[in-house]
Amino acid sequence: MQAGSAYILLEELHFHAFHGVMPQESKVGGDFLLSLRLGYDITKAMQTDRVEDTLNYAEVYAVVKEEMEKPSALLEHVAGRIADALAAHFLQVTTIDLTLVKKNPPMGADCKGAGVELHLINDKTKR
Repeated sequence: MQAGSAYILLEELHFHAFHGVMPQESKVGGDFLLSLRLGYDITKAMQTDRVEDTLNYAEVYAVVKEEMEKPSALLEHVAGRIADALAAHFLQVTTIDLTLVKKNPPMGADCKGAGVELHLINDKTKR
């Protein structure tokens, strides 16, 4: 059997971070949820059962965490930084689907959250 598409998932990572336009957001911060779906060639890991042949979840998380700790005004900027860092650290990544949601945003609405969603194709990945 041949793998068509394959991904690793990190779903609803919770962060308390200091992103936002409003002054209080840079002082007290807010709660965020981040989900990732990273496309890559899973074939070798399916055969070898070795972590060296896959994307290591802990290493992916470390990259995301480092970027989430850098304050930004816009979620678009944070999401773009995370995607760029992941593509730079993990050359085998072919696609990145990223959702970043600010829980309880200060916009005067009763809502679960507001955020951004990206779907990116790594045009530098060798196929």
